[in-house]
Amino acid sequence: MRRLAAAISMASVLAGCGGDGGGSSSGTPVATAPAPTPSPTASACSLQSRQQWADAELREWYLFPDTLPASLDASRYGDVQSYVDALTATAREQNKDRYFTYVTSIAEENAYFASGSSAGFGFRIAIDPASARLFVTEAFEGTAALEAGIDRGTEIVAIGQPGSPLRTVSALYASGGARAVSDALGGSRAGDTRVLDLRAPNGAGRQVTVTPRDYTLDAVSPRYGVTIIEDEGRRVGYVNLRTFISTAEQPLRDGFARLRAAGITDFIVDFRYNGGGLVSTAQVLGDLLGGNRQRSEVFSYTTFRREKSSENSTEYFTPQPQSVSPTRIAFIGTGATASASEKVINAMIPYLRANVALIGTDTYGKPVGQIARDRAACDDRLRVVAFASQNADRQGDYYNGLARFMPVTCQASDDLTYPLGDPREASVRQALGFLAGRSCTPIGGAAPSASAARVRDVGVQRTLLTPERPATFQRETPGAF
Repeated sequence: MRRLAAAISMASVLAGCGGDGGGSSSGTPVATAPAPTPSPTASACSLQSRQQWADAELREWYLFPDTLPASLDASRYGDVQSYVDALTATAREQNKDRYFTYVTSIAEENAYFASGSSAGFGFRIAIDPASARLFVTEAFEGTAALEAGIDRGTEIVAIGQPGSPLRTVSALYASGGARAVSDALGGSRAGDTRVLDLRAPNGAGRQVTVTPRDYTLDAVSPRYGVTIIEDEGRRVGYVNLRTFISTAEQPLRDGFARLRAAGITDFIVDFRYNGGGLVSTAQVLGDLLGGNRQRSEVFSYTTFRREKSSENSTEYFTPQPQSVSPTRIAFIGTGATASASEKVINAMIPYLRANVALIGTDTYGKPVGQIARDRAACDDRLRVVAFASQNADRQGDYYNGLARFMPVTCQASDDLTYPLGDPREASVRQALGFLAGRSCTPIGGAAPSASAARVRDVGVQRTLLTPERPATFQRETPGAF
């Protein structure tokens, strides 16, 4: 099971999916002091002490306090995360906290949310469990992967280390499932050089050697992050956001300024791999989509448990100089779309009604967010599910996904044979169809048809690959390695 979540230091987070997910709101008052350089002591950072700290924080802040066990023998658990997982087991069984509460590194998380600091090969990958095939869904700019010519649609056939025999993905999957494939890739440490057998979308094979390195993730791709699609004489704004981090905000403002200047009123917002991130960045995106909203209109309600109701807040739309005024919005989503992404989609329903649609498949289902509780001396940050998010209609019960709450849904595949943002790609094509007023098959209806020549790539359900213990950037950027 993928552990989704997201967060920013000093604030709350709506994190998402993909072994991950998230969001943080500058307006949320719950905060922790800036973290000094950790200088742990044996007593302060002993396992027992850290477990006791995590237990106390959960009992004070957890959104579902009635689900916590009255007592739990911490000595049965060999690390803090296992203990936290045991404390939150009942909420997990109720589908309220699917590993959204977790312990992470303060320094690592701060670096990611401040600048997109990441380490790895620089691609996002998904596996088709039925056929045990591994595909690159996108590659990030300025990374080893893209420089090696690895991009969307490339299939990884076999994985190995220099000087050692390669193992096929199918053999790895047969031996240990997705975890075996993830372990074989590694990729989070410098020196994790891998040899990959690749197959291009046209069937051509080649072998490359790639070494992971540090890079800064572009949350808004300079290739296809914000573009204008020409469709049957109409101009449609296309926005693709990879993750909600603070460095996304200026590129989003710049991109929306171009869309506003072009007079565009129909939009596609592509969240298909977006597991969440900062609530504050979600608010910025909402404001940029809210040029025709009033400052008195609610973007979202944030609600804590009864004992913490003084922390409750209401977020209103605040139109910006770059804001657009949508007539229709088609949101592209998948099971990897979570948290802050779902928050933005949900916020638009009360205002656009039948003029807003979900395209693709149902979303993950995470209407809750985390706050950061820090133990700086140990570099421990506990991300506690502490608040729920609702739209202006007070709707926030989408633990099983947003599809059943959407006025319109259209089923579509994630078509790896075309680049993201390409009007020929299945989900983008279906989104254009909705904007043009064409009918579609609702999500959950009969499967969309695909030509025999392309059914291998179009008609399958893939899962973004996530390590058992993801790093922060893998929590926030599902499928990233």
